[in-house]
This record gives sequence, C-alpha cells and structure tokens, in this order.
Amino acid sequence: MSVDERVASASPVAPPTAPPARGRRPRRGGVVVRTVLVAVIGLAAVSPLYWMLAVAFSSRAELLGGRELRLWPRAVTLENFERVFSSFPVATWFGNSVAIAVVVTLISVTTSLLAGYAFAQLRFRGSTALFFVALATLVLPVQVIMVSLFRIVTMTGLYGTYWAVILPVSASAFGLFLARQFMLGIPRELIEAARLDGAGHLQTFTRVVLPLSKPLIAVLVFMSLLSSWNDFAWPLIALRENRLFTLPIGLLYLQGQFGSDYGATMAYALLNVVPIAIVFLVFQRYFVAGFARSGIK
Repeated sequence: MSVDERVASASPVAPPTAPPARGRRPRRGGVVVRTVLVAVIGLAAVSPLYWMLAVAFSSRAELLGGRELRLWPRAVTLENFERVFSSFPVATWFGNSVAIAVVVTLISVTTSLLAGYAFAQLRFRGSTALFFVALATLVLPVQVIMVSLFRIVTMTGLYGTYWAVILPVSASAFGLFLARQFMLGIPRELIEAARLDGAGHLQTFTRVVLPLSKPLIAVLVFMSLLSSWNDFAWPLIALRENRLFTLPIGLLYLQGQFGSDYGATMAYALLNVVPIAIVFLVFQRYFVAGFARSGIK
C-alpha cells in the first residue's frame, strides 16, 4: 500500500449514528431557553457591527441633527466613504495592509507547520525544554521587546521598510503550540510507514502530514491574518513614510483630522473590518475543526 493510500485510509470517517431512543423527548423548556440564550448572545455580538454599518451609511446632517433614535438611516448615502477617500490615500493603505498580511501569513504559517512537525513527530535532545522556552515568550507583552526590536531593525537597515514590520512577526509561538498539539494526533504509524517506504522527512511532511492538516492550516492562516491586519503599535514605530502606512495607522490620522465626524470614522473602520469578517465567514467550519482537533477547548 502506497503512502497516499495510507493517508486516504487514515482520514476520519464518521461513525454510524445510533437510532434515537424511544420514549425520550427533549424538554421544550430547555430548548426554548437555549434558543433564547443563543439569540441574545448573537445579537450582543452583532450589534457593534450593525451600528457601524448604520452610522457609516448615514448622512452627516442626520447624525448631527437627528434627535430620535433610529435603527437605520432614512436615506442610505456614500458621502462618508467619499469624504474618507478624498482626504486620505485609503486605497494605498489598504494595499499595504493586504501585502503585509499576506506575506506575514505565508511565512508564519510555514514556520509554524515545520516547527510543529519537528516537535510533535521527531525526537531530539532538548526538544521539551526548547518547546517550553518558545511558549514562555507568550507571556512577554510586545511593549517589553519594542526597544530591542527597534534597535535590531535600525542596525540591519530595515527601518522604514515593509520588512521591518514583516520579519519580527514571522514566527508565532502560539502557532507553534497549535501545530504541535494538532500533529500529536496524527497516528505515528503513518509516519513510520512512510519512512519504511523510503520517504524522507520532507516527503513525509508534504505527502502525509499536510493533507491531514487542512483544518490546522485554516486556523493558522486566519489567526495570522487577523493579527497582522490589526497590528497597530509596531507598524506605527517601524514605518515612517505616509505611503507605507497600513489601515490601522490611517485610522489614527483620520480621527485627528475629522474629530467628531463619526460617519467618516465608522466608514473607515468598516473598510478595516469587512475583509477579515468575510474570510472568517467563508472558512469558519475549518476554524472550528482545527481548534477542536488541536486540543483547544
């Protein structure tokens, strides 16, 4: 049996469901309580995004002069978006955010998967101690290492470039932890069978481990995208030219210019939120499966 056939046979198969027991019916009261609870939590989670939409598509006159509370503007308008795009290079900042987030995600996911495979499936001296040292970095807030990072990027000549933002966050200790926990669940027999067939570590990783790690890859991609997309403090320090700014930095300048113009602020914030929300909605089932199989409860 080839390596690919073993990987295909190792894919999880849902066990047959047992027929429901007769004479037992779920209590209607419990179902109603759970439904109401889920509805309340869902409304609480969606309400900030809803108000962001309502304010972003409201006219400035309605926001400043309206005295009655309305759940949706009388007339939907794009004047807030037009005011934002005419005052700032939003398209350039959006492109910068996309470029940085994509490159950071590619490097971070690759390093997390390779390191997770090494810690989960390989045995070498000091692996446990090295793994806990990597996890210890999670307790360090970014403010503690900013001075050291600034000196490093300055001495290497990277200050003021995209790489000054990309390289310091290209390895994730939490991504390493997730990858290791997930790959510990891969049957070791598959790894050993691939080695017996003459596959090296790289072939075993690409032909056995990666096909079984799709939920993990989805989780790592989303987490890396979310972290790099919303990063504010370090890009604000590492980037010095306006044309290199990202969307979160642009929001700071927008608030300084528009002040109490809530319509323009919410329109800009909506541009920052919508791309990540779309990614999450499209791939949410992979995120849930990845967290469940990684041991994160």
